[in-house]
Amino acid sequence: MGKSLFLGLDLGTSGLKALLLDNRGKTIATGDRTYPVSHPLTGWSEQDPADWVHACNEVLTELAGSHPDEMADVKGIGVSGQMHGATVLGKDRQVIRPCILWNDVRSHVQAARLDGIPEFREISGNIVFPGFTAPKLVWMAENEPDLFSAVDMVLLPKDYLNFWLTGICASDMSDSAGTSWLDVGARDWSDELLSKSGMRRDQMPDLHEGCNVIGALKPELATQWGIDGKVAVVGGGGDNAAAACGLGTLREGDGFVSLGTSGVLLAGKEQFSPMPSSAVHTFCHAVPGRWYQMGVILAATDSLNWLSRNLGRDPQNLSEELGETISGPGQMQFLPYLSGERTPHNDSEIRGAFLNIDISSGQAEMTQAVLEGVSFALRDSLEALKSTGTSLNRVLATGGGSQSPYWVELLATVLNIPIDLPEKGEFGAALGAARLAMIGVTGANPDDIMTQPRIANTISPRRDLVATYEVAYQSWRTIYPAVKVLT
Repeated sequence: MGKSLFLGLDLGTSGLKALLLDNRGKTIATGDRTYPVSHPLTGWSEQDPADWVHACNEVLTELAGSHPDEMADVKGIGVSGQMHGATVLGKDRQVIRPCILWNDVRSHVQAARLDGIPEFREISGNIVFPGFTAPKLVWMAENEPDLFSAVDMVLLPKDYLNFWLTGICASDMSDSAGTSWLDVGARDWSDELLSKSGMRRDQMPDLHEGCNVIGALKPELATQWGIDGKVAVVGGGGDNAAAACGLGTLREGDGFVSLGTSGVLLAGKEQFSPMPSSAVHTFCHAVPGRWYQMGVILAATDSLNWLSRNLGRDPQNLSEELGETISGPGQMQFLPYLSGERTPHNDSEIRGAFLNIDISSGQAEMTQAVLEGVSFALRDSLEALKSTGTSLNRVLATGGGSQSPYWVELLATVLNIPIDLPEKGEFGAALGAARLAMIGVTGANPDDIMTQPRIANTISPRRDLVATYEVAYQSWRTIYPAVKVLT
């Protein structure tokens, strides 16, 4: 194939990461930029799409300067991104308002209303969560009618970046599955769901599989970044689907747990088998003929970051203070519902809580309670996955929280399954996006490209403590209904 390199871009909530990959799958270079999130009102979360464009341009200009020969040989680009965001464009293809993000809950009333229409769960295979895209547009129709009437196209965040790269409005199946407008089994827009939320198919981008080419990079951008020749841009994927591609989680029984800003427990699926009542997400994968299921909690490392911010301590130092091995559950309990919760409660109004605070309690006890609360919430997701018939015998760990030996051992024990830690390297969504570009350009088989990483270490459940943590989890489960009555 000669010298061919591939770019993977991951458009996250707090920043953009770029990864340059050669045709053997080796990482050549990386770069990143951050951008702000705006919270103009309680429960609101917005971003200016211009910030995404600026970050992308800066990162790729930097890579062009530091690796000019390699950038010249780029043949394909893949983009992964934060899901569910509503980026609305007018007839002139200009952004009408700031993008309403995945963690914005202003449309919880509209989401509940749509979820009460049976066809939404039946066709999309999912609950209509407040963070999904469809209820955001219904909220616009009811609260910003002039802006809503001007909407000509709705793009997800990474699809807006692809639009800037190519001039083409396109989306992939994995990201579109989180809108509540997709027939997830048929992998196509549902005219019925669109109509029931006041939208039309012509306001939707063209659909592609994540590894299929949607168009070419604009020549002026290729020139600006020192790229020679035509560059293919593929459909890309939602962040979790792309992360699954980076970790090789494609097949039935493959799974990973992500201790990132949010927490995710994901399982690969080879058939569409939803159970919306479980609050498990059932989405298309970023490669043809595959799906995945996942439980999602909204605040994983975000819970530890919240604690560190209020204690004035670095989160890593807080975690390290607990040591590297667990010794049993603490007395204090924590509910990690700082922004509401998805799996299994689908509750945008519930909020976090500390319980059983003792006069002797200190920062270490609070940290332990936070890590246990997040781990118990992920156990809720495991139980929800089991209710759909999905089983996981072991999982890979990813995300910043997986750097804590204490937390990983705790989670392995609470879930009662081994957790594999990959060797150091790039295994996230940016790698998955680059792999999707590689498949799009070369026509390679996804199973040959999206291999699992080498394992550096496996953390097994502490058999001497599994029963003790089981008792603690069953006690923790009773807190939600009690607190719900009070909120």
